[in-house]
Parts: sequence; C-alpha cells; structure tokens
Amino acid sequence: MSIRSLLSNRSVVSVAPQTSVREIVALLDRHRIGAVLVLDSESIVGIVSERDIVGELAQQGAGVLDATAGAVMTSPVVTVDPDASIPAAMATMTNRRIRHLPVVAGGALVGLVSIGDLVKRRIEEAEGEASALKDYISAA
Repeated sequence: MSIRSLLSNRSVVSVAPQTSVREIVALLDRHRIGAVLVLDSESIVGIVSERDIVGELAQQGAGVLDATAGAVMTSPVVTVDPDASIPAAMATMTNRRIRHLPVVAGGALVGLVSIGDLVKRRIEEAEGEASALKDYISAA
C-alpha cells in the first residue's frame, strides 16, 4: 500500500513565512492539527509544528507569539513521494523523529500525511489480514 492511498480531498493548511505564531496557534486549534506548512508561492520553505512552537516558547517565553513562521519553522522539510510505501514513510518518520510528511510529486505539493494517518492504515490492514485468516481457518 502506498502513500497515495491515504491522500484525499482534504486541503493542506499552510501559511506564509510572515504569518505570526499567534495566528498559527489559532489555525492549529481551529483545524485540530499538529502542523502547518510554510509556503512561499507554491514552494515549501518550512513546516511549523506544535513541537517547534513549544521549543521556542521554552526559549523565548510568550513573546514568541509575535514571531513569524519564518523565524520558528523547521527547514528544510523532509518530504515523501506519493508512491512510497507506508512502511517506508513510517521508517522515515521514526528515524527523523517527525510526525508530518508533505507529499510531493514532480515538485508539486499533493498532500500531507501524519503519523496518525499511517498508523491508522496499518491497523486497518492488520485487521483485514486477521479477518481473512479467521475466514480461511473456519472454512477449512
């Protein structure tokens, strides 16, 4: 199963580099997500996650809310191809200690997947395999 199978018509929440952290926090809360992409035109220049905000908050205090996405973002961003396997994407996330992967095809952003998306799909696959085995055993 590939990353492509996880992509849906969900829009990717993104901000410009000059967007304030205060605005980003409001977006994360409103959309119930853990990260936003930072785009300059159509190019991915960074990602701001809850982890980035907490780290900056610990260093700078509440004043970080007035900082910009460009000042707190993680860059460069690790991306994944839509044809990559789900286990390969999970390995990348584990090795890099990240929870979000932008999906890029031919240089264009086509989606964003989270570790939660990947784990959910793997659980669904395992449940399907277990059900097929039970059916096979009970038919024998």
